[in-house]
Amino acid sequence: MKLMGYKRANGTVGVRNHVLILSTIVCANHVAAGIEKQVPGSVSVTHQHGCAHVGADYEQVLRTLVGFAAHPNVYGTVVVGLGCEEVEAEKVAEAARKAGQQNVAVIIIQKEGGTLKAIAKGAGYAREFMSQASQVAREEIQIEDIILATECGGSDACSGLSANPSLGYCSDKMVELGGTAILAETTELFGAEHLLADRAADETVRKRVYEVINRMEKKILDMGVDLRGAQPSPGNMEGGITTIEEKSLGCVYKGGESTLQEVIDYAYKPTKKGLVWMDTPGQDIEQLVGMVAGGAQVVIFTTGRGTPTGSPIAPVIKVATNTYTYENMIDNMDVNAGTIVTGDETIAEVGERLFTEMVEVMNGKLTKAEILGHHEFGINRIGPTV
Repeated sequence: MKLMGYKRANGTVGVRNHVLILSTIVCANHVAAGIEKQVPGSVSVTHQHGCAHVGADYEQVLRTLVGFAAHPNVYGTVVVGLGCEEVEAEKVAEAARKAGQQNVAVIIIQKEGGTLKAIAKGAGYAREFMSQASQVAREEIQIEDIILATECGGSDACSGLSANPSLGYCSDKMVELGGTAILAETTELFGAEHLLADRAADETVRKRVYEVINRMEKKILDMGVDLRGAQPSPGNMEGGITTIEEKSLGCVYKGGESTLQEVIDYAYKPTKKGLVWMDTPGQDIEQLVGMVAGGAQVVIFTTGRGTPTGSPIAPVIKVATNTYTYENMIDNMDVNAGTIVTGDETIAEVGERLFTEMVEVMNGKLTKAEILGHHEFGINRIGPTV
C-alpha cells in the first residue's frame, strides 16, 4: 500500500490541497460565496454562526472554525469577516497561524468598503493561493498520520448487519497499521456504552465513557423532551429500527473491536493514536464537521436510507447498507455493502474493499459527494444565542 499526499510544515499531512474561503459570520456568507465564484476550484464555508455567542459556546465555534482554517487538507485560507462580530476574523486567522497554517489572508467587509470591494480583494488572495497550491506535488505519506472519521446517517435495519461492521473492520485495520479512527454520535450510543467501557484503555477512559453518556442524557432530561422521534428518527423507524438501543448496537460496530484510547470533546484533535471517541450529537452535519475540525482527513459515512451530504474540505465516502439504496441513489453512493445482506460477500470482504476504496480516495480519487459539490457545514451549539 502506497499513500500519496501533501506534507505540511507543521508535520501534518493532507489528502487534498484546497484553498478555503472561510466566513466567520453569517453576515460574511455572501462575500465568501462570491469569492468562491470568482476563483474556480476554491471552496467556501458558510454558516449561521459567528455572533452573539458567549462562554463555552463561543469557544466551540471559534475552535471549529480554526480547525477548518488550519486543516491539513487546506493549502491556504481566506478568512472573511464583517468587522463587528463576536468571532473575529483576525482571531481565527491568528489561531490558524499558531496551529501551523502558513497561508492565511483576512478580509474585513467593513474595512474594504462593502461587498464588491471585499469580493474583489478576497478573490485576489484566493487566486494567489490557488496558483501556489497548483505547484505543490503529492509526496509519499504514512498511514500513521491519517485520521479516519466514521459516521452513519439515515440508518436502517441493515446498518448494524452490513455497512457498520464492515466499517468497523476498516477502522480496526487503520488502528493496526498505526492510524487513528474517530467514533462519534453520542446520542446514538445510548444503551451500548458498556461495550465501549469494556474496551477502554484504562480506568480513566472507562469512567469518561459513562460521564459523557450521563451528561448527554441529563441534558435531554433537563429539557423535558422525549428522545424518540429524533433518535431514532422517523426515517430510521421506516427503515426497521424501533428503539435507540437497536440503533446504538448497530452504531457502535463502526468502532470495530479496537481498544478505546481516549474520549475527546467536540472539534478537539485526538492526542492519542488508535480508536478515539469524540462527543458529538447524532445530527449528521454537526458530527461530521466536529470530526473534520478535529483533524480527520477522510470520512467514511454509512447510510441505509440514503444521505447525500459531504464536506467542504474532506472527501466523504458513502457506503450503502443495502443494494436497493445503492442502486436507487447511485449518484451519491460509492460502495455497496448490501452484498453482505444478500450473502454474496462477508463482512471482512466488504471491509477489505472499503479499505481499498479509502486508500484510492486518499490518493486522489474523487468521491461522489466531491463530484457533486456537497459542502455542507454546521457547528454543534451548546448555548443560546444572546
